[in-house]
Amino acid sequence: MRAVVLEEKGGPEVLQVRDVPDPTAGPEEVLVEIVSSAVNRADLLQRMGLYPGPPMEHEIPGLEFAGRVIATGPRVTEHRVGDAVMGISNGGCYAEQIAVHERQAMAVPDGFPLADAGAFPEVFITAWDALVRQGGLTSGRWALVHAGASGVGTAAIQVCKAIGARIAVTASAGKHEVCRSLGADVVIDYRSEDFVDAVKDATRGVGVDVVLDVIGGEYLPRNISALRLGGRIIQVGVMAGGPVPFEVGSLLMKRATIRGTTLRARPIEEKVAITREFAAQILPHVASGAIAPVIDSRYRLDEVGAAHERMASNANAGKLVLEVV
Repeated sequence: MRAVVLEEKGGPEVLQVRDVPDPTAGPEEVLVEIVSSAVNRADLLQRMGLYPGPPMEHEIPGLEFAGRVIATGPRVTEHRVGDAVMGISNGGCYAEQIAVHERQAMAVPDGFPLADAGAFPEVFITAWDALVRQGGLTSGRWALVHAGASGVGTAAIQVCKAIGARIAVTASAGKHEVCRSLGADVVIDYRSEDFVDAVKDATRGVGVDVVLDVIGGEYLPRNISALRLGGRIIQVGVMAGGPVPFEVGSLLMKRATIRGTTLRARPIEEKVAITREFAAQILPHVASGAIAPVIDSRYRLDEVGAAHERMASNANAGKLVLEVV
């Protein structure tokens, strides 16, 4: 099969398409012919040598996939050859085929194009897990989400609207309309506005229940200021990098919680549990058409370097899709 293989670390030029052996399905795995995948910021870090992928004979990036089952292991019971499925993996999705545990593969709802579905699992599971499962967000409560026009951000807006929560997002001015069109209640220009003041105005001085942050850095003390009493910060990325000092006492006064989280490093049992709970709660909204990934642009597998360059420049609003088949 064809796959994007990392034979060295560096810039986008190290992403090369190679012929590698086809994977085979284990006893409880399905073999999927991938139709689409997508670029995530973790892929850029892996390419640069800053976020190691799982051990594999050929290092193939990619955290999400959508396609059709072409073979099943002898103990597989939930999927059959020909089924349309999508899911997350800890690597290997920049390729024509992947073998994954059957319970990590979600059935693609009728009417959801496989060409789009590869851009769905990673960011929507991340946003739902952070806001709802770990953040405790429920109907009527407020979330603050940074990088609102990113893949995770656009997913977070839709998740909030689906559960009846309210959401404020930060984004550059040119991406505000995307956020508003998805239902964001408050859109803040992080370059010219203070998001703490903006959320305090929106919540009548109370603050937000949950912050979903992919930035880190100097946002941390401001995130604490934006929280209500007992609020939670879920840190899913550190784009700003580097340590930052903050007043620990501010956590005490807010009785606040800060939690860091990633999907990739979790054991398969936890990924299976998250995937199944997510499918039960969120996929009905996909089937109804209320939730869908926001697609910024599409690239062939051999154009993956250009996709990485676009994400690195923060030019995208939504997902960068890799068209595999």
